Amino acid sequence: MDPDVLRKIVVRRAELNELEEQLVKQLDQVRAEQEELAVAERVIARMAEQFATADAAAAVPAQAQVAGRAVLLIPHRGPGMDQDALPPDYQRIMAVVRDAGGPVSTRQVGQELGLEVMVRGKLEPLRGKLSKLAGRGWLRKLPDGRFTTRL
Repeated sequence: MDPDVLRKIVVRRAELNELEEQLVKQLDQVRAEQEELAVAERVIARMAEQFATADAAAAVPAQAQVAGRAVLLIPHRGPGMDQDALPPDYQRIMAVVRDAGGPVSTRQVGQELGLEVMVRGKLEPLRGKLSKLAGRGWLRKLPDGRFTTRL
């Protein structure tokens, strides 16, 4: 066999191997980008769904999806905002604090709501809700841990 032909075959094989490596690398990049786009499309579809649902249910408190579960969003209190912006259970809490006429403890609110106040575990979720309302400007938390309405 002619050594020149053999050399040309070896050179061409090396060229093709290099081209194959480049194509494999490009294909991997294309597949990775396709996966990213698929994720982005799913996120956009979910967001569009949530916005459409929010528009349709403007009177209902805002909700979001966290780990596939609906979570209520308690809005920050702004000028002219009414308690109607809050979910019903938070509205009941606000009514109890407002009707108390002064600072109230978590236990007092729990009693008014009919919770088992002797069981500490029953009060902790309520304390969390009261603290969330205070953090969002709906209530005021006093240094002694009691809550009152904002002026």
